[in-house]
Amino acid sequence: MNNAQPIGVFDSGIGGMTVVRALMQHLPHENIVYFGDTARVPYGPKSPQVVREYALQDTDVLLQHDVKLIVIACNTVSAVALDIVQKRAKIPVVGVILPGADAAVLASKKKRIGVIGTLGTIFSNAYTNAIRQLNPAIKVFGQPCPLFVPLAEEGWTDHKATELIAKEYLFPLTLEKIDTLVLGCTHYPILRKVINKVLHNDVMLIDSGEATAVIVKNMLTELHLENTSIMKPNLQFFVSDVPHKFAEIGERFLGTTLGKVHRVEGFLS
Repeated sequence: MNNAQPIGVFDSGIGGMTVVRALMQHLPHENIVYFGDTARVPYGPKSPQVVREYALQDTDVLLQHDVKLIVIACNTVSAVALDIVQKRAKIPVVGVILPGADAAVLASKKKRIGVIGTLGTIFSNAYTNAIRQLNPAIKVFGQPCPLFVPLAEEGWTDHKATELIAKEYLFPLTLEKIDTLVLGCTHYPILRKVINKVLHNDVMLIDSGEATAVIVKNMLTELHLENTSIMKPNLQFFVSDVPHKFAEIGERFLGTTLGKVHRVEGFLS
């Protein structure tokens, strides 16, 4: 491997762009290749067996671009398929579960942590298990919030309907007196403002993508693989379906224009 090789990032769709944004902030010189499996999104409701199969196919797309490290920006894949991606890739692989869990444990003072995510992520207990391995004394409370994904993609960040749904989802967690909340889906940072409003800013929000970017930066430094070039980094975006829709929503998630988005053939919904 060499320093100029890109970081590979994959997700079931577009949510992983918040991880790309975090990587760009922490590692502004790194080249990045992103693949979103938009033909088969969402992964959350699918069986672990299907998710594992999809994860290997997503990994193969990135390996074709000679990446030096892979970030699994999908919480569902990180929960059920991290092991097989690591085995297939034979290069460093970072999921979003462990960095998010570690950041939450460090942040929580009352040892009462909430986790919100897709059905697949919450019912896998991946965050609960990771947090309890770090500190068995911590109480973890999971809450699936499936409607947050379409609301984020629709751009309804300040909509009254979003606030009402957030109140409904988050009410059980407020009863548990949590002091820290893991945003266990990469779409959810888009809704950070409304989540903070519903929780009255009394709860520390943990962005698993942000925590992951810090881990990636440290890992590249330790491996002497950070890109030291001062040239503008090369960002490439690939999807399995509907590139124009991805570009439209992706710019909202990334906060900048994407340029051309390429479609990868051979992915069936």
